[in-house]
Parts: sequence; C-alpha cells; structure tokens
Amino acid sequence: MKAYSEDLRERVVRAVAIGTPRDEVAATFAVSVPTIERWLRLKRETGGLAPKPVPGPVAAKTGAVMAALPERLGEHADATLADHCSWGREASGVAVSTATMSRALTRLGWTRKKSR
Repeated sequence: MKAYSEDLRERVVRAVAIGTPRDEVAATFAVSVPTIERWLRLKRETGGLAPKPVPGPVAAKTGAVMAALPERLGEHADATLADHCSWGREASGVAVSTATMSRALTRLGWTRKKSR
C-alpha cells in the first residue's frame, strides 16, 4: 500500500491545528483518528510529515534468474512453474517460489498457456 501524500498529511495537521475536532477531520479527509495522531506525533518529533521509507532491502531474488529466463523459455516452452523453479534453483543457486516465478514470467509477457 502506498503512503498518503505529504500534501494530504499537511492539510490534516493544519485542520487539527486550527481547532477542528479530530473526528471531523478524520471524516472529512477519510483517514482514521490514530493516523491523525501518528502524523501529529511525527510533526512534533521531526518537524516534517514525509512518509518513512519502506523497511528492508529491495528484493533482488530474481535478478540472476530473469537474465537467463528468456533463453530457458525458448528451449522449454511447455515447462511448468515448478519445473522453472527447479531450473532456477540449479542455475542461480537461489530458490524461488512458484508465485515469484509466475510474476517473473508475467514481467516477460509470457503466458501460462501451453501448446497442444
């Protein structure tokens, strides 16, 4: 889920600052009261309302597999997702789930339809 825009955060904090009850502000801007309180605390502690960065490193699990996958698809077009996962584990040493492999194939524009 994407973070709320900084502009919305500023408008909400400004509305609370001029004395509008938090319940009314929450209803007007379609945010929850705990969210408003969190933004007020953030403004008080840091002086800004910028959203925090998403924790953790960027997922780079499929990098090695994605590089070799187009060639693999040309040679083994009828392979199942499980087959592609097994191949990926052998080729790159990184285990990927069938869901991850499915997303990788989708990024390449490959469909799951098999030839008869």
